[in-house]
Amino acid sequence: MKINIWKYSLLLLLSVGVGCKKDFLNKYPLDQITTVDFWKTGNDLKLYVNQFYPAAFNQPMGDQLNGDFAADAQSDDVGLVIANPRLQGSRVVPATGGWGYTNIRALNVFMANYDKVEDPFNSYKDYVGEAYFFRAFFYFNLVKEYGDVPYIGTPLNTNSEELYMPRAPRNQVVDSIIADLDEAIELLPAGKQEGATRLSREIALLFKSRVCLYEGTWEKYHVEDEFKVDNPQPQKYLELAAQSAKAVIESGTYAVYSTGEPEWDYFNLFSRVDYATNPEVLLWEKFDLSLKKGNAFQFQIATGKSGGIGLTRSFVDAYLCKDGRPIYLSNGAENPLYEGDGTLEKTAANRDPRFTQTIFTPGFPLQAVGSDTTYFQRPTVADPAHTRCPTGYQMNKFLNFDPVHHASLETLPVGYTGWIVFRYAEALLNYAEAKAELGTITQQDIDMSINRLRNRVAMPPLDIAAIEEDPNWQFPDLTPVLNEIRRERRVELILEGFRWNDLARWAAAEKTLVGKRPLGAKFNTTDYPDLNASDFTLTDGYFDPLKSQLPGGYGFRPDRDYLSPVSTEELTLNKQLVQNPGW
Repeated sequence: MKINIWKYSLLLLLSVGVGCKKDFLNKYPLDQITTVDFWKTGNDLKLYVNQFYPAAFNQPMGDQLNGDFAADAQSDDVGLVIANPRLQGSRVVPATGGWGYTNIRALNVFMANYDKVEDPFNSYKDYVGEAYFFRAFFYFNLVKEYGDVPYIGTPLNTNSEELYMPRAPRNQVVDSIIADLDEAIELLPAGKQEGATRLSREIALLFKSRVCLYEGTWEKYHVEDEFKVDNPQPQKYLELAAQSAKAVIESGTYAVYSTGEPEWDYFNLFSRVDYATNPEVLLWEKFDLSLKKGNAFQFQIATGKSGGIGLTRSFVDAYLCKDGRPIYLSNGAENPLYEGDGTLEKTAANRDPRFTQTIFTPGFPLQAVGSDTTYFQRPTVADPAHTRCPTGYQMNKFLNFDPVHHASLETLPVGYTGWIVFRYAEALLNYAEAKAELGTITQQDIDMSINRLRNRVAMPPLDIAAIEEDPNWQFPDLTPVLNEIRRERRVELILEGFRWNDLARWAAAEKTLVGKRPLGAKFNTTDYPDLNASDFTLTDGYFDPLKSQLPGGYGFRPDRDYLSPVSTEELTLNKQLVQNPGW
């Protein structure tokens, strides 16, 4: 790989390609590239950091289990046509691959060279802030996947001793991530940038709250298992999480999207082609028909398909009734709001309006062209695997009714509805959870966070002094307010890539996964008059799509599967590396 190739690649906006196949063996002297004809202007820095936007945020174009969907597919919220390897407990130590330091090394090159720019610092400091953010982002992905990882903050060459350094403790890496985010917060501009398509100070604050909430709860709940850290300081991180989320809230820049239509506002939030002026969206990804850039999963949703995934009964049961009470407390003679789960219509009746704005029910609009509307008929439980809804609870979240935005015979079968990367609702949920974990939450905190989300869908506000005990709380050993905040997070953020990370940081697999089955809806002749129960795998009348693959329920191993294994190749190349627990 020649240095002049790198220079031309950068200048032509092609992939910088600063990586190599073996992250800890073949290290090129990347800190010496482009010293002559690059790093001259602030625009050079902008061109350099542009590459990290698709690397960090791009939603893949495939139609099955991609991006955020794939992340949630490792949780108890999603049922699949093929068992997820982590949930099945079938993963093995890979021979090669892993770590993935390519982007981090490219960012270290940036850090070593940006001060060579001759323009005034204030004219390009935004891009330095972006680089700090992205380095934090990629390191956080490594920590979530592997825990302890080698921390490298400078460009390396083939003789660098750091190539053979041991893994740094995860909390030390997180402290470095926080330091980078603090730099980003200082340097990035406030408010929406370029129509909410570039990073801002509030995005860095939101991400800092995510990182700190993750590490704080990880250290709190993994305190006695194989994944604990030495000298845990959960309170430190939880306080930082609350402070950072509150800063986003108090910035006054963002708000919960609402037009006063509680039966549609949550749904409509995710069905837009453009989010430049949406008050809830901090960052989004644009899909463009003219560039044939889109997302095939959106196309599946818009044509009544499901891409091989469905939501689970466990998730659906989390929705409260419209009176704010759990289904098992709203089914008595005095207040029989819950009508059971005999049919989709009954299951959805009298529930939190987010139910029907997330899950298809018969008669829900599918496509609308003028006065001509096509309606959803029934879940695709009998479709081929790649379009099937294996659980009978089929998602309508992210649907756009206008077929112009999700298909064209002259282009690819993809969707063009915009994809939200960061939204304000997460700041509200992070703040509430951090305060509850600290034991300092007040009704005022709930009103400025959880109840703003409930107000959008006209749900009764959460009153922390009057929470009824739900006999089916997933975490009965925790406080009532934590249970309800976790419920709210689960419902509000479904299919946005949070659930697996939440279960991991809460050390919650034993309560939510181990030995349990990913059941779906109940088979019935009302929803499926043309189908026979004998054609499906059922358990107690409920769709059980993975019964043959998971005969004993989820095979997740709590002593091993919270983290991924380090490849044999990496362990061979660097004798100071140690394998993760259980592998």
